[in-house]
Amino acid sequence: MGDILLLLGHGCVANHKLFREYIGAQFNNVKFSDVPINRNVEFHFILSFAIDYDTSNSPSPTNGKFNVFWDSDNLSPAQVAAIKQQHPNVKVALSLGGDKVKDRFAFFQPSSIASWRANALSSLTQIIKTYHLDGIDVDYEHFKADPETFASCVGWVIQQLKSKKVISFASIAPFDDNEVQNHYLALWRSFGSFIDYVNFQFYAYDRGTTVSQFLNFFNTQSSRYTGAKILTSFSTEAHAGGLLPTNGFFTAVNTLKKQQKLHGIFVWSADDSISNGFRHEVHSQTILASGN
Repeated sequence: MGDILLLLGHGCVANHKLFREYIGAQFNNVKFSDVPINRNVEFHFILSFAIDYDTSNSPSPTNGKFNVFWDSDNLSPAQVAAIKQQHPNVKVALSLGGDKVKDRFAFFQPSSIASWRANALSSLTQIIKTYHLDGIDVDYEHFKADPETFASCVGWVIQQLKSKKVISFASIAPFDDNEVQNHYLALWRSFGSFIDYVNFQFYAYDRGTTVSQFLNFFNTQSSRYTGAKILTSFSTEAHAGGLLPTNGFFTAVNTLKKQQKLHGIFVWSADDSISNGFRHEVHSQTILASGN
């Protein structure tokens, strides 16, 4: 990315009222309507996951041919349309990849750049249009290809989906692992101008992270993904890592807000949060909606 692009695009310093939540990966019968939605935030649901794996009992890579692997019974095209009609501030995206499918790692494993690109663009366009979606998120965590191949494949597809106006926004979801970072930084360097948000998985850090450590992690990742809108995050899983919402997360968020660095908050995930009544989601949205 050139300096002019950074100045005009992702480099602006300001707080944003963006709240995002992953949903559907654990098949806990969670519906969009279960999640409290504050009308004064921009709210993104992220369906988890679309995976380029076969749907047979013995999954195998299908080279960019994506299929729906989220709870489509409770999160159907009709339900996407209904929640967006009921709440004009809601948009819905899908996330690519994830950790596992049918107890096997979901690898990024293209047969070739050209074939993966063609298959991915076709299959994702079909899913996005069927489900009335607004954007995509990239959450590959396992790789059988080098970083430049990953960037060339995934970045090109994001670029095409945006240029064809199939989607209006895109995000990536890295975490602090050398292999993972190498792949996503290559993608950011080559296609960052097409990536609107970085859903950095701060909950992948050790459980017991302190407020000061969290703020240091945030600043470190901001320096790596130059000019990015990096979102803060927490997980509501039972054994979640990182800075927990019950142990200082909101203190850190308010500090970033005062520093004009709060680009938004995302949560993994609604499937876990339903057990506590989404109280941390409510608190997050209240902070985001409360002005500058």
